[in-house]
Amino acid sequence: MNTKGLDYTILTIAIIGAINWGLVGFFKLDLIALLFGDMSLISRIIYAVVGLCGLYLISLYGRVTSALES
Repeated sequence: MNTKGLDYTILTIAIIGAINWGLVGFFKLDLIALLFGDMSLISRIIYAVVGLCGLYLISLYGRVTSALES
């Protein structure tokens, strides 16, 4: 099954989440909270989606390793 489009979409969401964490770490600026409210329903959904994307990307390790061995 070709999941290339899904992989790129999830990777993009995870990168956006990482950039947000970088802003929090360097500048104490939570862009999601700034745009959507501090722990509002929409911001919590965004945080949850980013977290799920990170969990999905764990499977990337196995797929990259198996692709390199082929």
